[in-house]
Amino acid sequence: MEISMLLNGNKISANIKPDMVLLDFLRDKGCYSVKRGCETANCGLCTVLLDGKPVLSCSVLAVRADGHQITTLEGLQEKAKEIGSFLASDGAEQCGFCNPGLIMNVIAMERELTNPTEAEVREYLAGNLCRCTGFTGQSRSLQKYLLHKAAEKEI
Repeated sequence: MEISMLLNGNKISANIKPDMVLLDFLRDKGCYSVKRGCETANCGLCTVLLDGKPVLSCSVLAVRADGHQITTLEGLQEKAKEIGSFLASDGAEQCGFCNPGLIMNVIAMERELTNPTEAEVREYLAGNLCRCTGFTGQSRSLQKYLLHKAAEKEI
């Protein structure tokens, strides 16, 4: 089955099996930020943006991306670096395995919510699991990041 899409801004085409999941397709295309975790759509590690909306690529068939735009962390390096620096400076990243999915959801959240409260941030990111921590450090870091972004808007 032939599919084509915009992947991180580049038009690509590929011949795939009809049952291939988007996670496997993206990793085959070199998008290694897309992690395999639970494979049951519960951990958030495989989060990517499909036409700007977060989806769990382990539960989406690759054929669904045909004709659409897919963005992974590889396509958002500068933004990811900015968010990641807040996580790192607060010592909130332990092993870092969950960071790509978390950062993808933070980017999506920023696009959807204006000045989110701490409760809204927790609710939005509830689908991201971390085996190292209880997300206390990540929550603290992301609040600092969001305050920083709000201050930048005021300037």
